[in-house]
Amino acid sequence: MKVIIKDLKREYNGFFKVDKAVLQHEKFDGSMSREIDRLNFDRGNTVAVILYNKTNNSVVLIKQFRYPAYVDGGPGWLIECVAGIKDNGEVSVARKEVLEETGYKVDELKYLTRFYPSPGGCSERISIYLAYVEAEGETKEEKYFGTGNEDIQVIEIPLAKTFEMIKNGEICDGKTIIGLFCLRDELEKR
Repeated sequence: MKVIIKDLKREYNGFFKVDKAVLQHEKFDGSMSREIDRLNFDRGNTVAVILYNKTNNSVVLIKQFRYPAYVDGGPGWLIECVAGIKDNGEVSVARKEVLEETGYKVDELKYLTRFYPSPGGCSERISIYLAYVEAEGETKEEKYFGTGNEDIQVIEIPLAKTFEMIKNGEICDGKTIIGLFCLRDELEKR
């Protein structure tokens, strides 16, 4: 299918970027659409990692404050999987983020899936990987990590409990929900 970009202009060029396009696209009947304006929020692509502890049948997640999730009465503090903006290679970013945000060093990463979280207005693609971590027994003490302005709490949660937390809204981050369901599917294959 064909797309014709008539005009493209950068509306905002900061940490994130916003582009405005005037375009036409081929319709399903083969004709071209009228000219339409579309905005694209370009925040870069993200790499996320689900950390699974086989010994405890648990996942290591993080909790941190997210202003956009605070707006309009949201919780603000989200339980999430480790993630970061992709700059060079996906795998190297994933390893770096896991170490910075949790203190775990991971070697092997298994690709799970890639998706667009909000394709109506954002070009971001999120790639999710699985990494195994080893720790005996339950995590008793809370750990805190983060660089710069990050304030991150590391938490280990039994895998079965995470699905209850999704149902009751305690885990409401899309990449984490998708990653946990991919992990469950991966474990069921065994």
